[in-house]
Amino acid sequence: MNFIPTQYQLQTVATGRVFNDEGWTLDDKQCDKPSLVRPLYESKQLHVKEGEEWGLYRYADWLPIKTLLQNPSEPITYKSQGLAKHLGLNNLYITFNGWWPERGAHMTTCSFKEMEAYSVCARLSDELKDKVLVVASAGNTARAFAKVCSDNNIKLLLCVPQDNIKALWFDQPLNPCVKLITTASGSDYFDAINLSNVVCEFEGYFAEGGAKNIARRDGMGTTMMSATTFIGRTPDFYFQAVGSGTGAIAAWEANLRFIGDGRFGSQKARLIVSQNRPFVPMYDAWRADSRALLPYDADQARKDAAEICAPVLSNRKPPYGLAGGLFDALKDSNGDILAVSNDEANAAKALLEETEGIDIYHAAAVATASLQQAVTKNIVKSDDTVMLNITGGGERRFQAEHTLYYLQPSHIFNIDFTKEEVETVLATFQY
Repeated sequence: MNFIPTQYQLQTVATGRVFNDEGWTLDDKQCDKPSLVRPLYESKQLHVKEGEEWGLYRYADWLPIKTLLQNPSEPITYKSQGLAKHLGLNNLYITFNGWWPERGAHMTTCSFKEMEAYSVCARLSDELKDKVLVVASAGNTARAFAKVCSDNNIKLLLCVPQDNIKALWFDQPLNPCVKLITTASGSDYFDAINLSNVVCEFEGYFAEGGAKNIARRDGMGTTMMSATTFIGRTPDFYFQAVGSGTGAIAAWEANLRFIGDGRFGSQKARLIVSQNRPFVPMYDAWRADSRALLPYDADQARKDAAEICAPVLSNRKPPYGLAGGLFDALKDSNGDILAVSNDEANAAKALLEETEGIDIYHAAAVATASLQQAVTKNIVKSDDTVMLNITGGGERRFQAEHTLYYLQPSHIFNIDFTKEEVETVLATFQY
């Protein structure tokens, strides 16, 4: 496959300043307010490459990448029949991320977080590959980065809450270049982020960057690219469950590029995102019309996070209020945030498997339940063009068909760990 690195510049959302990417730029040092930066791609139109071997790199025109990695997967969009009939929708399109070979879906981690990992790791320069990439995760992101880095011999250190490591399963043993440290049982994703931040203070380690990383967002944006190019226009509605909201921000940014492309319509999809009760900090802030998240006691947040059926949605520090964040995305798209209970999510999970024939993750079930809510409330009409982002599925089938291997932590840190303790542990690692 012939590939030339994608050409682009960066633009600060808050100020509009355009500048060059220094290779791993995460924000604009000249901007004095919290703001995302976006790529301005040289190619204003998206030219989709033909052939399954490209995976998500078929959308390379709008990915900030320097190279192509081995074994890339991609989202698959199809027009729903079963769920659409049940909901009374004539134009429901499902963008499926996971393991469903009959549909052409081959994500072996069964999660759309692979799209982040294949894009982020393809942005790495040769200089950065000599250092250790640090990723904090509640589970699925860690599994995706572990798979991609293992396959491509990229040094990786994962920081995950101990209670979530059951999500770190793989269909083959991992390359030793991938290592795992955890925060003790009872901790949450925010604690894992704190640990990763301390690790990145040491020489030889660097942060993946989360939502600030343009490659993470645009990798996730391939779901909107898949749906829009399949449908032939941007959808009227976009449904997804959110922990950080990064995937929805990515869909919004891709939508804006499609408007600039000029071939897919001028409409902005209404972003309808959802959170899992009782952990609903962005839902609460949105209902209060507040750009800032409302006060949330840390112990209560950990308790609420432990109660939800979709723990990957438990981010206490999401990119919600900064310029270009989820608040702006929702305002610009006339969007909304809905809240879904565990019972509603479990019912939606069973419904989608019954009507479409594939098992899905609880986070995807939260999104499906929110679509049901929107139909019931007459927010979505029967002839609207709707995209449902199924962010993970096919795990039960994949696990039944494969021998599984689990990544074990090299060290477990208490929540009140010290910087000195982290330094001592890191000194023992060999990649």
